[in-house]
Amino acid sequence: MREMPPTPPLHVSRHPLVQHKVTLLRDERTDSKTFRELVRELTALLLYEATGDLETERVAVRTPLEETDGAKVATRIGLVPIIRAGLGMVDAAVDVLPRAEVWHLGMYRDETTHRPVSYYNRLPATCPDDLVIVLDPMLATGGSATDAIGVLKDWGARWIKFVGLIAAPEGVEVVATRHPDVAIYVAVLDRELDANRFIRPGLGDAGDRLFDTIGIQHDVHADAAPEASAVSDSA
Repeated sequence: MREMPPTPPLHVSRHPLVQHKVTLLRDERTDSKTFRELVRELTALLLYEATGDLETERVAVRTPLEETDGAKVATRIGLVPIIRAGLGMVDAAVDVLPRAEVWHLGMYRDETTHRPVSYYNRLPATCPDDLVIVLDPMLATGGSATDAIGVLKDWGARWIKFVGLIAAPEGVEVVATRHPDVAIYVAVLDRELDANRFIRPGLGDAGDRLFDTIGIQHDVHADAAPEASAVSDSA
């Protein structure tokens, strides 16, 4: 494993439920339906950890018995899934943050250079949010994440976080070096990238497993994982 920066902005979940669900997510027998459900569940759990420092304001609320003090989130939040795989995290994110705005960035990895290529940007003219959360299941080389964060900073975002499922040390190092102010929240930090720049041990291609496109030719590399059968989630 490569040496990380002295103080990387990295938060790896230690929650037992997160680790349990990651194990199911990795399993090659897990079918797309179950894979999508696990991604949703993990996204909700990770966002719970990533939003622990949101600003709140005090409000009065009346219970069936009396009036008391309460709190509501005062931070305006924007969600930016990186298309394609980031779309699998959006529904869970909106469930947790129902007042969040959702913006989209589309990027794919060039199979020759392994560099991200941007092909879609639906950001408004100016950033209306206090916090922007980038959603992408995999942090591999860090190219897409750093490019997306750069676009968001140019857009005017001042507080950015990255929430993913699995990261490689190389990708974390790239993001931490180029954007040391951006906190990274993931379920697990894996061992390394292989020669094809896939995370090891990883879970294959997250987009293909989310959308059941394994073996189908498309612009993004399709991981040749075998067809899967369902694995039940017992927790």
